[in-house]
Amino acid sequence: MAWMHSSPEVPSGSDLESVYRSEGLRLQRALLLFAGDADVASEAVAEAFAQALRRGTAIRSPAKWIWRAAFRIAAGELKDRARRARPVASDPEGRYELPDDVIDLVAALRKLPPKQRAAVVLHHLDGYSSVEIARILDSTPPAVFVHLSQGRKRLRHLLEEGDD
Repeated sequence: MAWMHSSPEVPSGSDLESVYRSEGLRLQRALLLFAGDADVASEAVAEAFAQALRRGTAIRSPAKWIWRAAFRIAAGELKDRARRARPVASDPEGRYELPDDVIDLVAALRKLPPKQRAAVVLHHLDGYSSVEIARILDSTPPAVFVHLSQGRKRLRHLLEEGDD
């Protein structure tokens, strides 16, 4: 019964568990910086892994798929919140004790447009290349380069403004 054996390219529950162990915390931190909201980050990670489990054998590269899905889920939630005109709240329970410079960075990142914010976070926090970021954001490498350039410039200006 060869059809019962899964291919090594196809994610099984243990493959997804391995991806969660190796990428979960890093993904959560990247989404926290992207969304500026711990709940959005946590829910996006959980939903991305839940969707991956449901899709099972349809996913060939689980880590890449989960990163892409989690960022899309978080971006969708942020859009929904903006439509409802409900401000994105910071973590009311204070679960995260962050240094002042990190709080300033998160506040400045929130002021960037979503694609610039995602490109900056994925490149500088997680070390993704423009090509990889383009795949995650469903964009092109030249567009990612522009988002990175504009995002860095705007972020630099916002952080310098905060130093005054």
